[in-house]
Amino acid sequence: MAGRVSISLLNSLVRGNVIFRNKKCLRKSVVLISRCHARSLSSSSSSSISAAQPDLSSHLAGKTYADLYELSVRDPETFWGSIAKERLAWTKLFAQVTDCDLSSGEINWFLGGQLNVSVNCLDVHVAKDPNRVALIWEKDEPGTEKRITYRELLEMTCRLANTLKSYGVQKGERVAIYMPVSPMAVAAMLACARIGAVHTVVFAGFSSEALAGRIQDAQCKFVITCNQGVRGGRIFDLKSTVDKAVKSCPSVRHVFVAKRTNNSVPMGKLDISLDEVMVGQSPVCAPEPMDSEEMLFMLYTSGSTGKPKGIVHTQAGYLLYASLTHQYVFDYTPGDVFGCVADIGWITGHSYVVYGPLCNGATSVLFESTPVYPNPGRYWETVQRLRINQFYGAPTAIRLLLKDEENWVKKYDRSSLKTLASVGEPINHEAWEWFHNVVGDGRCPLVDTWWQTETGGVCIAPLPAEPGAEIRPAMAMRPFFGIQPALFGEKGQIITGNDVSGALCISQPWPGMARTIFGDHQRFVDAYFKPYQVPFAFVVLKESATENQRAVVEDLRHLVATKIAKYAVPDHFLVVKRLPKTRSGKIMRRILRKVAMQDTSNLGDVSTLDDPSVVTEIIEAHKRYRSHAAKK
Repeated sequence: MAGRVSISLLNSLVRGNVIFRNKKCLRKSVVLISRCHARSLSSSSSSSISAAQPDLSSHLAGKTYADLYELSVRDPETFWGSIAKERLAWTKLFAQVTDCDLSSGEINWFLGGQLNVSVNCLDVHVAKDPNRVALIWEKDEPGTEKRITYRELLEMTCRLANTLKSYGVQKGERVAIYMPVSPMAVAAMLACARIGAVHTVVFAGFSSEALAGRIQDAQCKFVITCNQGVRGGRIFDLKSTVDKAVKSCPSVRHVFVAKRTNNSVPMGKLDISLDEVMVGQSPVCAPEPMDSEEMLFMLYTSGSTGKPKGIVHTQAGYLLYASLTHQYVFDYTPGDVFGCVADIGWITGHSYVVYGPLCNGATSVLFESTPVYPNPGRYWETVQRLRINQFYGAPTAIRLLLKDEENWVKKYDRSSLKTLASVGEPINHEAWEWFHNVVGDGRCPLVDTWWQTETGGVCIAPLPAEPGAEIRPAMAMRPFFGIQPALFGEKGQIITGNDVSGALCISQPWPGMARTIFGDHQRFVDAYFKPYQVPFAFVVLKESATENQRAVVEDLRHLVATKIAKYAVPDHFLVVKRLPKTRSGKIMRRILRKVAMQDTSNLGDVSTLDDPSVVTEIIEAHKRYRSHAAKK
């Protein structure tokens, strides 16, 4: 399902969520695109940017933001090639910057090049400043944080990598990581990267069934987990969940179990005590040279068919994009403490807790707890104690906290904060104003970031921009380098001008974008590189409501807008007498999709329908609907 977005100027772009394609718009199955007009806002509600001009590479030095952005979309080979040469440590320098064919979903960057992601995140910093703090593990209980230096993280990563190798983990094999936020979880990701294994991190709150489905789809031979997790003052079992999951996963050879608590858990024939084995391993592990386009990790997202999609990201392009966006979207400077409170089970944790910050040599906070444990001041007490400079959180948490007294914020010193940022969903104006004015005292730029698992990193945000540029509340606003948004109409035409409406797409490739869906490239092409659909609702009314259909439809529009969000309101409502259902009562959605797209020449097998004549009824109702709409 795709949606529409109305704009006035490019700098006023609000949230959208459709991706890729050269002169055709593509849809994303779970997209939610804003439906609102750009508007002028008073200076009291907005803020301005004081960040320094980007210094991306020696070749690009001295150029303004506008010059850099123009070059990034006009000549991406020069732009990205010059940055990649200087920003990343290569085992073998690439011979070709890019080779992409969006019509077939073939995305390639930095061809011929070889590197190792863990070297770029660890070794290069250890060589310069081994005692610099890489991670601050903010444990569940306040005041019990633990600092891990780059040298310590490298040694932990190497010991874990050697452990994996000793138990048969090979380059290219998939390793499932089911762990809470912790240094060991970060080391597990980096250990896989070091030996060329592919990690797929599964959020440690998912059920055994969800975990098993991901292990089965990825054909994982190994699982890394913890005995238990700790969050919000409570202990929860992880090992027992893994035990249930692997019973239906015959591919799994070993389960590595780390200790988060001192409680013992049952250990079976597949299980290996990770802490005990790591002690005897060498703290040195030679990194595996990886081709730029070999797999780095897979991360599963929910699919429209109900089957999760294993989104694949590769080595060099992803790392470069995560690093660059981390620095310039959040105005990171060396020495800053970067506080992203996302879980590592999500793409936000991958890009802005682990890979982006560590590639830049930053100090990254690992937040294990909740926003309200032990009280609603937890975030801000953490900011004060750790002297956090950038705070990156979700609007859901902000809306939860604004319900409490402002004293929970103001009692703590937040003067260290330089940048506030939101991620995960559109941020409403009330939450934006509270976050900006109460948490940030009206002095910190608040960057609302638009991106998703498939993009690898932030695509639209207020930063970077020219010094003094305006930030408008609840707007993502500006495309990042190399991101070229475009508006398309229902017939695939490009829409230009002011106060126009269309589907927001990104018209050319960038290094951080996903490469495929694991094991199903055609699904990747169909999901992201085919012309969109707009939201279309089929409605069955009760007998008591059939006389006033227009009022009911308007009520439905209002209900969706207030209970979900305005951007979720369907473009079309078609009232029908009944829906196509199988004998078991399941709605056959593919038929409705084809009717909505006016593609009824091949509806496929309808023999399983309880009453196949319903298809004709719906097609005729749709024809009348279209005919009536055309006369308006």
